[in-house]
Amino acid sequence: MHVNILISVIVILWIGTLVFKRYKAQAVLFIGGMVLLALAYLLGYGTILGAKQATGNFIFDIYELIRILFSERAAKLGLNIMAVAGFARYMDHIGASRALVTLTIKPLQKLKSPYIVLSACWVLGMVIGLAINSASGLAMLLMVTMYPVLIALGVSKLSATAAIATTLCLDWSPSDTGTIFAAELAGLDPVTYWHSFQVPVALWVFPVVAVLHYFTQKYMDKRDGHVVVAQEATVNEDKMTNEDLKVEAPLYYAILPVIPLALILSFSSLWISWIKMNIIMAMLIGTTIGMIFQYVRTLDGKSVLADLQVYFDGMGRQMANVVSLIVAGELFAKGLMAIGTIDALINWAKTSGFGGIGITLVMVAIIGVSSIVMGSGNAPFFAFANLVPSIAASTGVSAALMILPMHFIASAFRAISPITAVIVVASGMAGISPFDLVKRTAIPMIGAGITLVIANFVMFL
Repeated sequence: MHVNILISVIVILWIGTLVFKRYKAQAVLFIGGMVLLALAYLLGYGTILGAKQATGNFIFDIYELIRILFSERAAKLGLNIMAVAGFARYMDHIGASRALVTLTIKPLQKLKSPYIVLSACWVLGMVIGLAINSASGLAMLLMVTMYPVLIALGVSKLSATAAIATTLCLDWSPSDTGTIFAAELAGLDPVTYWHSFQVPVALWVFPVVAVLHYFTQKYMDKRDGHVVVAQEATVNEDKMTNEDLKVEAPLYYAILPVIPLALILSFSSLWISWIKMNIIMAMLIGTTIGMIFQYVRTLDGKSVLADLQVYFDGMGRQMANVVSLIVAGELFAKGLMAIGTIDALINWAKTSGFGGIGITLVMVAIIGVSSIVMGSGNAPFFAFANLVPSIAASTGVSAALMILPMHFIASAFRAISPITAVIVVASGMAGISPFDLVKRTAIPMIGAGITLVIANFVMFL
């Protein structure tokens, strides 16, 4: 094994170990990237910056690279992500997200077969996820609205929670953080990436996971001796980490979270292409309409205007949590490229005959395992996704073909990790063990992973 490859493997394993031990992913990725860049320079494998950007000192060059990455990401991609987060936070604050979930589950209460309702609840949760992009936030809402319905129909706590915890197992909304990032790397606008790539693959996954949930939960309930009889649901709402998610609002508020999605899809190549609409505009318009609804309802102008701070706080949180993670992952990717690891991987793929497909499968496997071990889909995806454009260009496959299964496997396999936020939140509210819960989520999510990889290659190769 070449020295540079050995160094990369050691650094990757070190990063994975620290993140598994709950070290902050951003800090670990920043350090890992800086170490790789420094070693690449000192060992003569590559440069940190081009001649025009170089500062004259390799240590300063590393910090200048970080400054450049923050500047580039915060201006466009970062602002898109922050605008989405601000809107989502505001919708939670005024109770509109909860109203959407409450309204949409009402028709399911008319169904009588418990496990059919359970599967239908999962499908409905995935659809609602187009408007509510946070997996743990959506799970909280479903636990206080959908969970009591399932328990009243007689399914076990574990079965009901498993269906809810795996909603949004595909981050497939055009306004989702990962979707925006993946679309940029693929050179597509988010709406095109969504309807041309994500939706076709998701439509393969939907029936597979719905059927797997039906048979898995029904079989495991029977195996555990559970008798299907109506029960009383007990949900610990104190486990809800966001107090705003407890806010009650009129059911007509359910329209508010959907407004930006409707604007993004309507004023796009799908329909009204002669009027331009972008994600930031859609989120700002949606927030403005929400403020109007709040004023008409409360007639308290001072409070309504003060609540706009919630939007800005949401933007700031996303800058701190997601944009910083993207930049940290990009710095780590730059380190892997500088030290020659990616060139070696591309050469291996070419000589082995696997090409871009082989590399894609390797990356999917790494991200899938990392999502389970780290308890995060974003950390491994943002760390390795930045490598896709250069690998795709060198191997002759489309960037979208590579990026989509990497993105989807990250969100699917995080629902198998007992330490990921959505599992911890859902199990805490149900009063069950997260380790018992992932035994119920594993089969449907593995099925989702296999299906999405096969669908991706069948449809787009």
